[in-house]
Amino acid sequence: MPLDNAMTRAATTRPNSYNPETRRVLAVIATPSPVTRRDARGAFHEVLTADTLDLSIAGLPVLDSHNTASVRHQIGRVHAVTIEGDNVVAEIEITSADDAAPIRQRVEDGTVSGVSIGYRVTGWTERNTPQGRVKSPTGWRLTEVTLTSNPADPAARLRHQEESPMPETIETLSPQEAETQRRNDIRGLVRAAGLGPELADQLIDDEADMTAAKAAVFDAQQTRRSAPVVRLHGSNEDPATIRTRQAEALAYRMGGLEELPEASRTFADVSLMDMAREAVDRMGTSTRGMSRDEVLHRAAAHGTSDFALTVMDATGKTAMASYRAAESPLKALCRKQTLRDFKTSTAIRLGEMGELEEMAENGEFTSTSRAEEGESINLKTFGRRIDLTRNLIINDDLNLLSDTVRAFGEAAAQTEAAIMVAMLTGNPDMRDGIPVFDASRGNIGGTAGLPSKATLTENREAMRLRTGTDGKTIIDAPPRYLLVPADLETQAEEILAAIQPGTTADVNPFAGKLRLLVEPRLPSGTWYLFADPARLACLRYAYMSGAEGVQVQRRESWNTLGLSFRGFLDFGAGWLDWRGAQRVATS
Repeated sequence: MPLDNAMTRAATTRPNSYNPETRRVLAVIATPSPVTRRDARGAFHEVLTADTLDLSIAGLPVLDSHNTASVRHQIGRVHAVTIEGDNVVAEIEITSADDAAPIRQRVEDGTVSGVSIGYRVTGWTERNTPQGRVKSPTGWRLTEVTLTSNPADPAARLRHQEESPMPETIETLSPQEAETQRRNDIRGLVRAAGLGPELADQLIDDEADMTAAKAAVFDAQQTRRSAPVVRLHGSNEDPATIRTRQAEALAYRMGGLEELPEASRTFADVSLMDMAREAVDRMGTSTRGMSRDEVLHRAAAHGTSDFALTVMDATGKTAMASYRAAESPLKALCRKQTLRDFKTSTAIRLGEMGELEEMAENGEFTSTSRAEEGESINLKTFGRRIDLTRNLIINDDLNLLSDTVRAFGEAAAQTEAAIMVAMLTGNPDMRDGIPVFDASRGNIGGTAGLPSKATLTENREAMRLRTGTDGKTIIDAPPRYLLVPADLETQAEEILAAIQPGTTADVNPFAGKLRLLVEPRLPSGTWYLFADPARLACLRYAYMSGAEGVQVQRRESWNTLGLSFRGFLDFGAGWLDWRGAQRVATS
């Protein structure tokens, strides 16, 4: 028997059994829980039977939200499928690719809350019950497993690390709570389908349950899709591709991209309002005869609207471009890290082992211990909100939006710089209770003065001869960076400039050996030398894993008719070691 059209079903997830070493997780991907569907005869309950499943899984992919537009959306593969009672259990292996790191983290910490499958059915059996028609497949096979945020089957889930039994009792709602929940669920269902509130009011007045409501929404969607649709661009391209190209064109107009890709030029002159109208069209709703306010309401209020995602992508690109342009030069002195959470992270630094010792007469080597040091760091979140109002969209005022978004990117960079400058000038105590720069450490220049051949020579020698935690092993970490405030920039450029000497005394020994960094936020009167962080890192900064730099997210705007975006930065900075840094006063 030929295969029916491909079908999918989804389910909510629970904290899982993810193993970070193998990148595998167990998931119950199919259960006999009924899911309401429709055929030519109306609604029925579909029940998947595990004993009729074809267990062949050769090449079975794991996708991101059933997305097949790009190979990047294949985030893993199904390693094995087994039957446990009436349930189908899959062992999923997530790819080790770098761009899948945020997905692996969400699976590990339980943030991902949906598992779904795609499958094809070869035939059906049907029976009538007091609850209505029930259909089960006589044979079916999997075509994909996916992680999704749109669950339907509450029995399928990612497994606990230690599987716990299902509860024997279930908490029930009071009649008043159940009625409130029914009303909220129906309104949410109708809103997510892009339909008007009048349908929700009618279903609530008719005392429809969720099964009847879903059937009514399905009928309304079918009727709506039969209406003529007006499109701005006669294109059969994938909606995700159109959204990407529109976002690139919008970011280019806002100054977030230096060059506009050729494929996106067709959207270069499309206004925000026209993008909103086209997004509503792609949702299956004709915009013919709609007012601007109605178009905007449908485009902005729908949770998965292409328009909202397009603007979010464009604002993110623009904010990131201005953030990169305004980054502090102090980052060049630091080691970059990513942290998994907001807990305090302590970096352990082992002391030097010293020299190897001669083997004893009995053929043994003497044991040695290595001193340990550790400095702490933790992330904090900084953010602002950006509102894309109705007037701004209708007027296509991209200059105002661009200025706002770029200012946010610059503010994020300024936030990072302020934190690192305060960390440098504040001279905090390290784990040993002594400030970073202290006379007892020998990392304060003995002779005050401007950067010169004499002062650089003196302080380079001090850094060369600095010893490790054992107090005797020379670590030999010469300076690589000369850090100065704005008022010493010219002086530093002159001392580092390469010249053609007429005599030996005129040779500039530092030409090409030191890299100049100018941080205008530093106070006048002090300059610094730093070793190469690849040799001996003194400073570090950190982001949340999978969220480096400024992040822009969309959220529903309830106060204004438009879109609301929030930009945030998870960032922290701290000291690692004092041995690769030298501070010198000018007077």
